[in-house]
Order: sequence, then structure tokens, then C-alpha cells
Amino acid sequence: MQALAALPLMALAMQPCEARAQTSGSPVRVDTKGLVAKIKFEAPLGGFLSEINGKYKLRVTELTLAPGGQVGEHNHVGPGIRQVTSGYMTYVLPNETIVYGPGDFFFETGDVNHTVFNKTDAPMVHVLFEILPVDHSGPSLIPVKHH
Repeated sequence: MQALAALPLMALAMQPCEARAQTSGSPVRVDTKGLVAKIKFEAPLGGFLSEINGKYKLRVTELTLAPGGQVGEHNHVGPGIRQVTSGYMTYVLPNETIVYGPGDFFFETGDVNHTVFNKTDAPMVHVLFEILPVDHSGPSLIPVKHH
């Protein structure tokens, strides 16, 4: 599992760093309170998996959720690994609630409905390592889609 978690970091090391601010022309269509998102890195995928080269990209986004903040029920455009770097995240899934803390990471497929809360008095920061379509711009948060 640790090797899987290291894959996005290895991809980061192999690509030049391109810091970009969150695109303001693509508003999040999910109810949020106290959320700040900063795209830290984005690059098209390339390598020996030729069937995905140029079709997908890796995006790394740092999300800060203020004390008492929340992200309403949502999905994501693509899958990825999430890691909490500071504070505590209350992660509400359809059948369970999990509290993640500093250093915890988990995988999201993107199509499982979930809600996020910061129920503490300190900011919560987590990093999203996501695989997205190469032409996707704007936030990866999307309103809930039903199968």
C-alpha cells in the first residue's frame, strides 16, 4: 500500500513544477463553507502506459477547510489519493463516518457520495492527488451523480 501511495509523489518528481491558482471562472457547484483550494501542480500523464498518455493528467490540490467548515455532498471527476496534512477531517460516506488526522491517507474512486466537515477549532488541510481528463479545467468537485 505504501508503494501505491508513493506513485503520485514519483510522478511529481519526474515532472517540472507548475504552480497555478484555482481557476475563478469555474465555480464549484457544491455547497461549501470555509473552503480554500489551491492547485499546486498539474501535468499530463506520460510514460509506458501509452493507452493513457495525453488523455489524463495528474493534479495536486491543497484544500484548507476552516474551523466549522464543510463541503456538501459531492463526487469528483476522477479518482485519487487524499492525505490529511494537518487538523482533522470528518468524512461522511453513505454507510459510515471516518475521522482522518495528520498523516492519514485514503483512496477515492470519485463516484462515491461523501460530505466533509471540519468539526474542530483549527484549520484542516488535506492534499488531493487526482487523475483527471487532460482537458478538464476548474474544480474536480461535482454535484452528486447517481448511477
